[in-house]
Amino acid sequence: MPWSIHHPAPRRGAAALLVCGLLAVGGCAGAPPRYAENLCQVIAQRPDWYDDARDAQARWGTPAHVLMAFVQRESGFNRKACPDRPWFLFIPLPRRSSAYGYAQAQDPVWKEYKRANGRWFKSRKDMDDSLDFLGWYTDRIHRELGISKWDPLHLYIAYHEGIGGYRRGQWRHDKSLLATAASVDRRAREYGAQLRRCR
Repeated sequence: MPWSIHHPAPRRGAAALLVCGLLAVGGCAGAPPRYAENLCQVIAQRPDWYDDARDAQARWGTPAHVLMAFVQRESGFNRKACPDRPWFLFIPLPRRSSAYGYAQAQDPVWKEYKRANGRWFKSRKDMDDSLDFLGWYTDRIHRELGISKWDPLHLYIAYHEGIGGYRRGQWRHDKSLLATAASVDRRAREYGAQLRRCR
């Protein structure tokens, strides 16, 4: 028998399927992109990120491909990235730092960034805000330390160690950090070459 107004079950079922589908799409939109080693493919999946990176470059002067390489290293494009929580037996302990989001910005410097830019409704889980933060901080590194915004290796060391930490120079003896910074430098240069080809 055909369904009538007295038998609305299929409508409810269709509505439930629609809601589930929308939730699934939303979940996919928040997932890290596949093939993160290729910036062209990242942009193909999330073209808004290219606009965000270009906006940050226009505002702060740090190249878009350098900013994206930082995000890839810090969070793997995971909007909710944070340090692992250590455990003692079955008891969760505090995380090692307050780093969070795409740029792994820690609480104190994130608050400073928001105060400096006069916009309180920013989120470390939003790519545009994270890229703007990276632009702001790398601009500060450039002004205070004289590091070129086209030098991903030393920019990343200063980003990781902080401006004071970079000045103290202990990073020169940290082989692990130097290797990480070199990998960020390579990724940034690869991203730059890819970006020129995929425009």
